Amino acid sequence: MILHRLLNSRGWPTIPKAGYARVSQRRAHTLASILQTPEMPEKKLRGLVFPFSELENHLSSRVNKTNFQLFWPSLEDVKRAEALFSPSRKHKIDYFTSAVRMDHAPLITQPEVCFIGRSNVGKSSLVKALFALVPDVEVRISKTPGHTKKMNFFSVGKVFTLVDMPGYGHKAPKDFVDMVESYLETRTNLKRTFLLVDGSVGLQEADRIAIEMCEEFGLPYVMVVTKIDKGSRGELLKRVLEMQAIIQRQTAGCFPQPFLVSSTHYSGIHLLRCFIAHVTGNLQLASDSERKATDMC
Repeated sequence: MILHRLLNSRGWPTIPKAGYARVSQRRAHTLASILQTPEMPEKKLRGLVFPFSELENHLSSRVNKTNFQLFWPSLEDVKRAEALFSPSRKHKIDYFTSAVRMDHAPLITQPEVCFIGRSNVGKSSLVKALFALVPDVEVRISKTPGHTKKMNFFSVGKVFTLVDMPGYGHKAPKDFVDMVESYLETRTNLKRTFLLVDGSVGLQEADRIAIEMCEEFGLPYVMVVTKIDKGSRGELLKRVLEMQAIIQRQTAGCFPQPFLVSSTHYSGIHLLRCFIAHVTGNLQLASDSERKATDMC
């Protein structure tokens, strides 16, 4: 089975253990909110929201950019999406529960999205960045690969649920197959699966197996390129183009546009929030959302 192959796929060395970090009683980073960047130069703001724009100048004129810009919302769309990730008295955002088997998973009817990826790809760090406007939400991260052992459910008010899944690869928990396969095959309210790929190393064998899994299950999914702040732009662009080629030639259920993110610098976080809000049915894009970033400001 594909998931058994995921369990046995190696590629990450053992990293010294480190303590967990809990987001608690902290102020949100300035870049976490698009509303806190009114004085930011247009070019810098464009790069923050649309990280691909910083790679465009390095592309050959023969490369078709269309599929990198399919989801290109307006600034107003991004602001409206941010409101969904901002808590209020009537809109609670918090860790909800965890499960190791589907019969332990909460029965939820509202839309759901899940994040999968290799151990140490940065799933929990990405969840933390997405929820940065809720600094008291409990998001545990660790430098130890394979720290996430359960399916962790986060409720975003009454509008959607986000699930942080255990990482695949040789650090996956022993119940990974039963847990993840059952979830992906039976979760009827799952609207989109986000497949995270480490941009600092590119596609690994385990990632290719995960793509096969998503295709076999007929899932609508998206590739998210993490850690784009690591390494050179040239190397990153090479890896992104490789992923884009695989999406075009070898997938049927993958959204054509890969999303680039840095959980450290918040690059691409606002765009990803907007996409999540859109695919969960909570954000209808403005009529002018096809305009490019040059018109955004």
